[in-house]
Amino acid sequence: MPSSGPAELDAAGITDPALRAAYTTCRGLNARYGRTYFLATRLLPAARRPAVHALYGFARYADEIVDDLDDDSPVAERATRLDALDAALAGALAGEPPEEPVLIALADTAGRYRIPTAHFTDFMTSMRMDTEVTEYATFDELGVYVHGSAAVIGLQMLPVLGTVVPVAEAEGPAAALGVAFQLTNFLRDVGEDLDRGRVYLPTEELAAFGVDRELLLWCRRTRRPDPRVRRALAHLVAHTQAVYRRAEAGLAMLEPVSRACVRCAFRLYRDILDEIAAADYDVLHRRVAVSPSRRAAVAIPGLARALTARARRSPAPLGRPVRRPSAAPGA
Repeated sequence: MPSSGPAELDAAGITDPALRAAYTTCRGLNARYGRTYFLATRLLPAARRPAVHALYGFARYADEIVDDLDDDSPVAERATRLDALDAALAGALAGEPPEEPVLIALADTAGRYRIPTAHFTDFMTSMRMDTEVTEYATFDELGVYVHGSAAVIGLQMLPVLGTVVPVAEAEGPAAALGVAFQLTNFLRDVGEDLDRGRVYLPTEELAAFGVDRELLLWCRRTRRPDPRVRRALAHLVAHTQAVYRRAEAGLAMLEPVSRACVRCAFRLYRDILDEIAAADYDVLHRRVAVSPSRRAAVAIPGLARALTARARRSPAPLGRPVRRPSAAPGA
């Protein structure tokens, strides 16, 4: 478990011991499972980091219910656990004291930053889809899933990051960036997702190149590439690059003290696509990753920009803590 980041909690005005412990749990989840995301978060002002950890921690907690490869629970059991989490989430956002640490931290963050409840309920809808749907025919069908699993993550983050334009203007690019990150994950993790019985790459897009689930499984099982798969993945990487281009305009819409963080995540996640191409799209049996040296090359200049922005302008005031997150708009 990494350091609990007491300075971050102090900066955020989080003093209650139970609440500090809950945020520490979320920080640990972020550091363990979201290396790129955690590294980028270090570029934010300390007072804003706990909220990002809370949002990530909750998303990871829910995702593990449906995606943990070491858990051989039947799908119906996982769906039941999701239902229980959904009910606990609704209660927490309505002001009922939750027991689960990730919900304690999430409810506090939602209240502090007035994050609309709909963003969390949409997320849970997509998590439930993972227990019911194993493939998507088109990008339009996949879009229903990624709205809740990814686009709303960008929307949840906006109040924490702050904007220099009306929030509504920044929502489109923020949602697009969440989708770009998710599509990148789908391309990187296609083999692992096959092991879970799912194909997130649109089947009609794959079929245009002569690829189906059986061919993907064959490549995964034999550890051998196939030119049809290579061409299909190249096409989907190009599609994802276009989503990044749509999202990029949103970087300048963020408060200056937040831009280095999001730009770092933007560049490192986009670099995963370059790693996939560098591997000649042979990713069915292995997981590509951005090298530590590349991470440092992006993060260190980002830190310099972040420190300069903080020196020029103090962070925007934090949302006022409230005891009943249901007071937030959209609740």
